[in-house]
Amino acid sequence: MSYAGPEFEPPPARRPRRRLIAVVGGAVVVGALAGWLAVQGAGGPGGGGSRASGTAAPAGTASSASTPSGTASSSPSGDDRPGPAPTGAAPSGPLKGKVVVIDPGHNPENFRHTADINKKVDIGTGRKECDTTGTSTDDGYTEAEFTLDVAHRLRDLLEGQGATVKLTQDADRPFGPCIDERARIGNEADADAVVSVHADGSGAGNRGFHVILPGEVRAGAADTRAIVGPSRELGERIAGNFVRATGSAPSNYVGDGTGLVTREDLGGLNLSTVPKVFIECGNMRDSKDAALLTSGAWRQAAARGISDGIVSFLRG
Repeated sequence: MSYAGPEFEPPPARRPRRRLIAVVGGAVVVGALAGWLAVQGAGGPGGGGSRASGTAAPAGTASSASTPSGTASSSPSGDDRPGPAPTGAAPSGPLKGKVVVIDPGHNPENFRHTADINKKVDIGTGRKECDTTGTSTDDGYTEAEFTLDVAHRLRDLLEGQGATVKLTQDADRPFGPCIDERARIGNEADADAVVSVHADGSGAGNRGFHVILPGEVRAGAADTRAIVGPSRELGERIAGNFVRATGSAPSNYVGDGTGLVTREDLGGLNLSTVPKVFIECGNMRDSKDAALLTSGAWRQAAARGISDGIVSFLRG
């Protein structure tokens, strides 16, 4: 997520646990992860009994019947998502009146503005770079491209449920926004939920997704005490539905197999006053994960999983 090209420093690897999960709050997470275990124990839909094959078809998506989740589309930017909800009419649906902010990580033009994005901003616990360029696959598909694509798909799905959806950026500005402004956009929208979409830049062999939750921070302008609980619920529901929709497993290198990680060093979380989480959808530096992240069908499944988690959270 916050890595800048080949000199990025990936998170330290942890020994993966054989037991996928012991106790994770929320029945949604436990049920979905248990279902994933059952599928894998049976050899998976694609056979072979190994997640590494990446061939499990994502559940609950229109495209999953014809395209397995491990199959790359002809182009990373291939547009196979359903059309957006009709415009011009007042929102209607189960999420009518709800505001969701989607935060596509990084910006496609950040690499042209390194001096600007390297300027430090206050995140409550200290100062950190305004933004970074993000990472990319070995073939050059950038995290910024990925996050915008998933954000557009996610927006279409949520607007179809009646939500009012705002993006922190839509490649409509020269760089950024800075991490403090990203938090401020969600706060000023009085969002019912904010999700920051990313892909990781860890080492090859590190696979899977993880959802980052805000830790309890009270320093400077940061005070997360009111959002820690609801943000955890939001993260748990997204994690469970992400497993169900994509067939992907929780990270094998952070989160101890739960798919949930708590951090206190991210300005976008520290400065938020509304429920907010990050999701690292996979590892762009691993070839198997990269095959998923560059698949249009898989990105649609990922957007569906995130959307389903948000809907579940907002509907209680």
